[in-house]
Amino acid sequence: MDTKELIKKVRKIEIRTRGLSNQIFSGEYHSAFKGRGMAFSEVREYQVGDEIRTIDWNVTARFNHPYVKEFEEEREMTVMLLVDVSASGNFGTTNQQKRELATELCAVLAFSAIQNNDKVGILFFSDRVEKFIPPKKGRSHILMIIRELIDFQPAHPGTDIAEALRYFTGVIKKRSTAFLMSDFMGTGFEKELKTANRKHDLVALRLYDRREEELADLGLIPVKDAESGQLRWVNTGDKKVRLAFKAAALERNDQLDTLFRRSGVDFARLGTHEPYTKPLMTLFKRRGAKR
Repeated sequence: MDTKELIKKVRKIEIRTRGLSNQIFSGEYHSAFKGRGMAFSEVREYQVGDEIRTIDWNVTARFNHPYVKEFEEEREMTVMLLVDVSASGNFGTTNQQKRELATELCAVLAFSAIQNNDKVGILFFSDRVEKFIPPKKGRSHILMIIRELIDFQPAHPGTDIAEALRYFTGVIKKRSTAFLMSDFMGTGFEKELKTANRKHDLVALRLYDRREEELADLGLIPVKDAESGQLRWVNTGDKKVRLAFKAAALERNDQLDTLFRRSGVDFARLGTHEPYTKPLMTLFKRRGAKR
């Protein structure tokens, strides 16, 4: 992709996602992802109704009049985007590919984060860590991240979620809010998921295409695994084949939902065939209600 076309794409995504962030998500984001705690702000004179435990006894003794300490939320956070860039992300049969959906989600979350003065970083992973951009603030940093999301070409096609989580917990020492975006086709990452969620506030965003869950009746078609390169022919005209495919997809969904709940990880499913605003807003509201 040439520079002019890349800049045009970045600008288009910025206009769309920044608008959503400003108009829809900013308040919900603040409620759902609060700061690290309460920090001392100032001392003021005691007023009727103030809690006795907030009285600053040193200042009260000095002025012979009761004063209380005021605190405010320590708002600044670090937000990490962990993005699966394996070959299965280059799949989409309706509105967009999973990779394109991930790009828009990252942009919305990043713009929501910088409105709250949060730092944003990103980690690209396949079956290894492909690239790590440390957390920083500012619009120019977010635009650079979006450019990378659009233009980045991974060196490897596979998926290793466990390796990405191990790297993340090793490189980000302070507690952060992290969004793990993947189709979660890989397995064997439960231990690392639990470890990451103990150290950080981890949220799983599962991206999917509906044709990964339900086959259309198209007769005998070739189906290729984007990550392994394996090709096989599937008779989608056979109703039993379609039903078995759907049953396997439902079982995989149930197993993932159980895994996330067992690990204490909040999660949402976002399809390439529908707007992501509703499931993302539902996730934000659910988290806000728990706090």
